[in-house]
Amino acid sequence: MPKAKAKPTPAGAAAPRAVRQSPPQKRAGEPKPRQEKPSRPRDGEPKASEQKAPADAAPEAIGHAGTPPPEAAEPGPALSPEEAERARKKYLLRRFWISGRGYWGLHGDRLAWPLTIGLLTLICVNVGFQYGINRWNRAIFDAIEQRDAHTVYWLSAIFLPLVAGSISLVVAQVYIRMTMQRRWRSWLTTAVIQRWLASGRYYQLNLVKGDHANPEARLTEDLRIATESPVDFVAGVLNAFLSASTFIVVLWTIGGALSFSLGGSVITVPGFLVVTAVIYAAITSTSMFFIGRHFVELSEQKNQTEAEFRYVLTRVRENGESIALLGGEEEENAGIFRSFAAVLGRWARLTGQHMRTTLVSQGSSLFAPVVPVLLCAPKFLDGSMSLGQVMQAASAFALVQGAFGWLVDNYPRLADWNASARRIASLMMSLDGLERAEENDKLGRIQRGETEDGAMLSLRNLSVTLDDGTSVVKETEVEIQPGERVLVSGESGTGKSTLVRAIAGLWPWGSGSVDFHPGKRLFMLPQRPYIPSGTLRRATAYPAAADNWK
Repeated sequence: MPKAKAKPTPAGAAAPRAVRQSPPQKRAGEPKPRQEKPSRPRDGEPKASEQKAPADAAPEAIGHAGTPPPEAAEPGPALSPEEAERARKKYLLRRFWISGRGYWGLHGDRLAWPLTIGLLTLICVNVGFQYGINRWNRAIFDAIEQRDAHTVYWLSAIFLPLVAGSISLVVAQVYIRMTMQRRWRSWLTTAVIQRWLASGRYYQLNLVKGDHANPEARLTEDLRIATESPVDFVAGVLNAFLSASTFIVVLWTIGGALSFSLGGSVITVPGFLVVTAVIYAAITSTSMFFIGRHFVELSEQKNQTEAEFRYVLTRVRENGESIALLGGEEEENAGIFRSFAAVLGRWARLTGQHMRTTLVSQGSSLFAPVVPVLLCAPKFLDGSMSLGQVMQAASAFALVQGAFGWLVDNYPRLADWNASARRIASLMMSLDGLERAEENDKLGRIQRGETEDGAMLSLRNLSVTLDDGTSVVKETEVEIQPGERVLVSGESGTGKSTLVRAIAGLWPWGSGSVDFHPGKRLFMLPQRPYIPSGTLRRATAYPAAADNWK
């Protein structure tokens, strides 16, 4: 029986050989190269252009958001380990934004900018309502102090419209903010998943190095956090900036200067309430920075161990029959609890970090309402400040402190976002690497064409290499005619599986060509049977769409 023409593999083992059960036929001529086009679908299977994206994803965006621009590059290796790690983390955030910002770009969601402008406008208007309520606060307490019943009743009447307006604005903010988060997540998820599923990359990721383990966790929980948190952060920062700018003026106007004697000298502090608010916020923010400096690292480690724990459980579920037949329950149980112990260990460390940051944030929230009252008490007692001014100053101080303390209150969420964005970016970088490897002229690409002589499959001078350039299969020549049965045999490690992957189009690296009969479609039967979830019709039609099979 004829064998496939192949050179020995680098390891020196015998190359895989093709064993036929019918005599080979003579070639009729050179194969005709196939034009660049998608694989031929089955009868009734929708074309790639007819596949529907989620309703919230901009159709014109699909295929544009996932690919990084040419200037994007990974950190260089000529750094110390610490510098390389910092550079890697910095680049990961940049890599996330390279794709994420496309939502507002030319190929992004058509509602991205209207939603953004609407959200920012509502935040600005709501700060105006807060200022109005602050002025109302002063007026009502001045009226109470003066026992002016008419003014108290009148102010009570206008309080309801003020509150109703502010509540309406906040509700509208929530709707627009969550709508933008939902649409951004849909847009980016669609783009990344289509890159992940394209050209068998979801499978190739298992064969190459990189930080891309547990992609299902990255595409669900991590991507949700990575797209929800930035919208909240931008809205929070803008609200904090406008609130601080507005109510610092209120504190400066109401508080005025504070004079006191020290060592026989009179010291005057202009805008003492503003100075106190800034110092108070600086102390709390600095404390939070030093106490929570390891928060990002711990949060990232916690997310990684959680993903690994889910992966271990998923493997047990997917391989239940094999585990049961082998009687491996005890070992699987030990492996599961080793993984779970790592989750609990990371959680314990994160609990301690949460306790320390809560100490700062809770202490800050308790002291903030009391400090301005104590500072204004001397002026109120000597008659230079009314009760309404004291209450207005206390309210303004709390708002300014809340604005300055935004980082204190949101540091844990910022840490979670940082970790999730890096995990998404790591997956994107691995996909970038696969795309660069496919386009790398040094590695070469296996061509796919059509046979002219009626052969079902023809391998012409086919060589298969790994993504690092290592040769696995060299210069293989095989032609299979209709009705022939071929067995590929060889020792373990000689490249049999890699050869099958190359024929299926899952392995692009190498040279030569894989040619198919122009009127036929390749159907691969995997070693491990796969039945999709759903109806019997879907399982029968797979990989075609069940709805197109009548």
